[in-house]
Parts: sequence; C-alpha cells; structure tokens
Amino acid sequence: MAADYQMRLAPQTLDNADAKARPLLEQANAKLGFVPKMYEGMAKAPGVLDTYLHGYTLFREESGFAPPEQEVVLLTISRLNGCDYCMAAHSMLAEKMSQVPADVLEAIRNDQPIPDERLAALSTFTKVMFETRGMPTRDDVKAFLDAGFEEAQVLQIVLALAVKTLSNYSNHVNHPELDEAFAGHAWKG
Repeated sequence: MAADYQMRLAPQTLDNADAKARPLLEQANAKLGFVPKMYEGMAKAPGVLDTYLHGYTLFREESGFAPPEQEVVLLTISRLNGCDYCMAAHSMLAEKMSQVPADVLEAIRNDQPIPDERLAALSTFTKVMFETRGMPTRDDVKAFLDAGFEEAQVLQIVLALAVKTLSNYSNHVNHPELDEAFAGHAWKG
C-alpha cells in the first residue's frame, strides 16, 4: 500500500537549509560525496535527520553484527515497512559494500526463504521483533541465540527498528526521488 499523502514543505538542501539542517547535510555530503534525497526530506525536521544519523552510526559501529548481517536487518525492516527508497539504497549497499551473497539479497527483496541458515535466523528474529512490537517469546530469543547471536544484539535490533522507522516513515510522507546511486537497485513493495 503506497502512502498517498506527500508533504508540501520544500526539502532542505545545501542551497536552502536552515542553521540546524545545514551542518547535517554538509556532513553527509563530505562523507558520501552527495546528499541523499532522503536526507533532504528528513531535514525538514532537523531533529529527525540528526537522530537518524546518530542511531545509524551507532548501529553500524557498535551492533556486533558483521556488515552483511547489518544489511539483512536493515533490508528486512525496510521490506516489512514497504519502503521503496530504503530497499533500493540498502540493496546497493548490500551488493557493493557489505558483501551480502546475491542469493540472500534476492531472497529478502522477493520475500523468499533465505538460503543461509544464520542470516535466515537473523531475518526471522528481526521480523518477529517488528511484528510483535518488541515482544519476542522465549523460544524466539532461543532460536536467535542458537544461531550464534548474543543477547545484547536483541537490543541492537531495537536500535535498527528505531532507525529504520525514522527513515522509512519519513520516506512514506516525503516520497523522495531515488538517487542515481541507488537507481540500479530500484524496488517496489
């Protein structure tokens, strides 16, 4: 189901950003070489972009998940939320940077069984956390831990859910155009 509401506020760009949004956009431009359209939309409320960037960095740097595992979590949440933009962006990252196996990436994109036992368990637990609003059963957690993950990583998935809620929901109301960097990985939910 596509969102039919679209915000009318103009995106915050490097050309028109206010004093709170400008440093965030400049930081993104310096790090990525461009400002993703998603960031320009989120910067309409700079606290949203600032919180997203902070949480995203913490998840990437401190979650204890390897890069392919991080992408599995972020892709699973983005698919469940039906975020076309984030599915494209994380698909590109999965393929080009995080070394997610192609068959795993395609399985997640197409909502098919994941052909890697550990990554399948991670995606399944992420889905459980999403669908139960963070109320897994003991058996759910046991299956996650039995797949080789640590108990503290349950909370890291909560962090990923928070971060992706910020970006996915912002994209639902902003409808950002897909950046050229992600266009080759377009996805429709």
